[in-house]
Amino acid sequence: MSMTDPLGDMLTRIRNGQRAGQATISSPASKLRASVLEVLKREGFIRGYQVNDNASGKAELAIELKYYEGEGVIRTIQRVSKPGRRVYSKIDDLKPVRNGLGIAILSTPSGVLSDHEARQRNVGGEVLCQVF
Repeated sequence: MSMTDPLGDMLTRIRNGQRAGQATISSPASKLRASVLEVLKREGFIRGYQVNDNASGKAELAIELKYYEGEGVIRTIQRVSKPGRRVYSKIDDLKPVRNGLGIAILSTPSGVLSDHEARQRNVGGEVLCQVF
């Protein structure tokens, strides 16, 4: 059976893994998922990730979650643009997440970027998710 929202599935796995206190979680691999994880790594929300092959020969992402003083670094992670309702934003209309403490991840013509990087490049796009 095919998955309707692969990115939403990965975000839910991250959310559940942090609540359970796991050090690493796994998710099926794709270019979009890897790009979002790269942004999360650059912004300091996860330790890192690796692309591994599982027993069936399909690529899988091993995501290392980050904790500070016993609590997960990611407080909330939520999908904004969903398959049934896409959300696009010009860079001028994009509001800071939690007064600049969080980030929004955008899919732009320049690639997948955080809202800070998108403002520097002056490019808008689809708002994939928000992380705080």
